[in-house]
Amino acid sequence: MAHLRRSPLLPAVLAITMTMSACGVATDGSDQTGPVHRPDRVTFWGDDETSVAEDPRSTFGIDVDTASYGYARRQIADGRLPDEAGVRPEEFVNAFRQDYAEPDGDGFAVHVDGAHLPSAHDAPDDTRLLRVGLQTRSEDEKSRPDAALTFVVDVSGSMAEPGRLDLVQDALHTLVDQLRPTDSIAVVEFSDEARVAREMTRVADGERLHEAIGSLRTRASTNLEAGLVLGYQVARDGFRAGATNRVIVLSDGLANVGATDAEPILRRVRDEAEKQIGLLGVGVGSEYGDELMEQLADRGDGFVVYVSEPGQARKVFVRQLPATLSVRALDAKVQVTFEPDAVRSYRLIGYDNRAIADEDFRDDRVDGGEVGPGHSVTALYEVRLAAGFARSARLAEVRVRWADPSNRAPAETSESVTAADVEAEFVEVSPRLQTCYAAAYFALALKGGSGTRLADLAAVARRAASATDDGEVRDLAKVIEEAEALR
Repeated sequence: MAHLRRSPLLPAVLAITMTMSACGVATDGSDQTGPVHRPDRVTFWGDDETSVAEDPRSTFGIDVDTASYGYARRQIADGRLPDEAGVRPEEFVNAFRQDYAEPDGDGFAVHVDGAHLPSAHDAPDDTRLLRVGLQTRSEDEKSRPDAALTFVVDVSGSMAEPGRLDLVQDALHTLVDQLRPTDSIAVVEFSDEARVAREMTRVADGERLHEAIGSLRTRASTNLEAGLVLGYQVARDGFRAGATNRVIVLSDGLANVGATDAEPILRRVRDEAEKQIGLLGVGVGSEYGDELMEQLADRGDGFVVYVSEPGQARKVFVRQLPATLSVRALDAKVQVTFEPDAVRSYRLIGYDNRAIADEDFRDDRVDGGEVGPGHSVTALYEVRLAAGFARSARLAEVRVRWADPSNRAPAETSESVTAADVEAEFVEVSPRLQTCYAAAYFALALKGGSGTRLADLAAVARRAASATDDGEVRDLAKVIEEAEALR
């Protein structure tokens, strides 16, 4: 069964929490649980809560997309709150650095920790925040395989708006100057039709690539299907064995000609891809087809980011893209198995459209997520603890499965979490975990409810930014404050 199954026990659980004091793990160093004397706060999770007795396993495909946060940030800066349907909490969380330790090999390091929720958070006292963190080994730019990149650039009329095509061209010009001479780039442009602006060309011939990029001009409608079909053909014609082969689509995602849904488009290019040509998406524009771009990337073995400023675009193209061109893991999946004696119920925050049936965890025909070198992936759970178990008791086992990109051989690793691992007070945990909390519950607040106030979330982000001297976390606090002013 999939992890989003609903619990028929919820009305009873709610009634109990409204009339009884919650029990939790002792915080005085003793080994047994007992009453925790805190103000009683009640939050009803509704349809998102899953009873461990009914379904102890939560299974999902890894997602390293961050576009949902980037686009929400842009909309809030423009003076409007984002549409709830486009807010994906996991992408808010994964937009921020985590500082997990890297593994020695090519698989994943699994990190599991947690804490009480902040005192200002409206939740029962038996609730804990559980963080599952995954980290791949980073790669030296000099040691990575060569790359063969096909850029599929939207030149439809809507891309004429400042901050769209001009931003894309600036980033591509900068990238050509940063890649290695032995890398290759092709450029395909599309509006109502698609054409090859430059066939696959070694970066050593940078003058011709700059010329092709500079020649891009906006035209008519948006036929994203035509652009991707031609882009994959060019990528296949220029395929380089042993290199990293990718199609990178740069668009506002506002398709209005040809197929406008992800599945028909991907059906036409799937045979070309064969998991040898990954798809990356870069979204731009104040009006942005977020859903289409996200689905294309998820189902095309890639990920999607959103950029709205030259600085962001250069960060993606100059710092992030070259460092993540290789692949560490294909079809990566996570399965968290909760212990029914220790955990009453749980809620995975986000990953709604990445759910996988529990029985498909080891079915290697079922897609997971693609993860590159140096990537971190974070998932947050709210868990409701049972009473009467030891601090040393295991709460859950976290298991990760993936395919080796070189030979498709499956591999797994796992880590356990105990009750003691989630007993820290919120103010005592790492500022990176505090950032995860602020980002996740900010997303939940934008979706209609989070159990906490935006002002409290902004304060958490400010403290985390001060502790880490991280400008992006400082910006998160500012974005939360701006969102509060719009309400």
